[in-house]
Amino acid sequence: MKIRHILAPGIALALFAGTAGAQTLVYCSEGSPEGFDPALYTAGTTFDASSHTVYNQLVEFVTGTTEVVPGLAESWEVSEDGTSYTFTLRPGVQFHSNDQFTPTRELNADDVIFTFERQMDAENPYHEYAGSWEYFNSMSMPDLIETIEKVDDMTVRFNLSRPEAPFIANLAMDFASIMSKEYADAMVEAGTPEALNQRPIGTGPFQFVDYQTDAVIRYAANENYWEEGLPKVENLVFAITPDASVRYQRLQAGECHVMPYPNPADVAAMQENPDIEVLEQEGLNVGYLAYNTQMEPFDNPRVRQALNMAIDKQAIIDVVFQGSGQIAKNPIPPTMWSYNEAVEDDPYDPEQARQILEEEGVTDLAMNIWAMPVQRPYNPNARRMAELIQEDFSEIGVDVDIVSYEWGEYLERSSDVDRDGAVLLGWTGDNGDPDNFLAVLLSCDAVGGANRAQWCHEPFDELVMEAKTLPTQEERAALYEEAQVVFKEQAPWATIAHSVVFMPVRPEVEGYKVHPLGGHIFDEVSLSQ
Repeated sequence: MKIRHILAPGIALALFAGTAGAQTLVYCSEGSPEGFDPALYTAGTTFDASSHTVYNQLVEFVTGTTEVVPGLAESWEVSEDGTSYTFTLRPGVQFHSNDQFTPTRELNADDVIFTFERQMDAENPYHEYAGSWEYFNSMSMPDLIETIEKVDDMTVRFNLSRPEAPFIANLAMDFASIMSKEYADAMVEAGTPEALNQRPIGTGPFQFVDYQTDAVIRYAANENYWEEGLPKVENLVFAITPDASVRYQRLQAGECHVMPYPNPADVAAMQENPDIEVLEQEGLNVGYLAYNTQMEPFDNPRVRQALNMAIDKQAIIDVVFQGSGQIAKNPIPPTMWSYNEAVEDDPYDPEQARQILEEEGVTDLAMNIWAMPVQRPYNPNARRMAELIQEDFSEIGVDVDIVSYEWGEYLERSSDVDRDGAVLLGWTGDNGDPDNFLAVLLSCDAVGGANRAQWCHEPFDELVMEAKTLPTQEERAALYEEAQVVFKEQAPWATIAHSVVFMPVRPEVEGYKVHPLGGHIFDEVSLSQ
């Protein structure tokens, strides 16, 4: 990626802390973005640095809620049969510029069409540059969207192959961030299409300035932002700080104003610190261990069930989460509608687990468990979690090696259908709809993408695909509840935990809201004098 300003991390942080005041908000982020084109990725770290800063969507979530409100579309209409959505675009919206590109026009229908057609049309010049449109494909969008019409410069119509209950909420997600077609065309002509992913141009509250890889991302306020009065600071800095203890030190020293993902063991001390405010909210998330169900012996549901029974999940809650979470039995969190309370969790029973493996002819099993290199809300310490599972599995005669990779490589490799062993991952909901967990993470369309279990089970798939098409929440909930029963019987994951999200901020931070969908959003945040 092109770097325009190079500063050593310590020098950079001192500079930003010294100029902060009411001007510069510094966020000690937990990791580096994979890039800045959000449709290419699924990680929240990347979305924080791209879709939540640089871009907007047609519709958006009110920060701190799952309520959908107008964004770049000021209104929309839905046909009676639920298969046509017509959006009226907001007039006067301007794109950012940089030293390679200055827009000649405002947002129009061409930008919306380009944003989605590049993900669905193999003839689009940008279709292949992604390698994979993981969200778009995992959500069955190629089969859902038949055509996108330009009614006029400020009106766009999506024609669907079937009714899709969560469609509006889906368009508020990060993969649906609206891109500049004019910028994309200019970069193709210049022979640098990758600029979309390296030097992003959007309509969002902050304009990308530069990125020092693995150290600092700098943004400036979009002075022409369409939403009056936002953003509330002149500059935004992401100070990339992977170590949670170092993030806290920098927060205490005033080198940053907001930090995510504190060590659970540190939260109590933070709450007693008069110079720190700890915000908290029950997370809309799940952490899990996904087996590769296409590889022996993990293609056998009985083997997967046996392994699940060997995991002492309460010990994980106590040690890894320090009690700030709860055992997960379903693939969706208990705060989400359609959660099936009647499902019974796998019992912790190592003896029965060993017996089942013997009955299935599985002896001397050796496997890999993948541990994430970064903290996430659904897993604050994947390495320690993997070590606890390693100990549990050794009690039933299963030998475990723990492996890991750099975060971007981890996400890419773990989606491979030929991946070995089981991978620790998790999910924070994108839109408050069960479809965002059950279909995105576990459908047949998501195999090779977000479905890290590589699990395609037709009885389950038919339930979640039908649920999308039903008109009422009550009808949809009945199918989702049934799907959770099938999931538990088949056990493609070991469901581990749902966590509480803690967000430490400095006392001068005003207007920051913990977002239930996991994003860190700063357009409404200000700093008191």
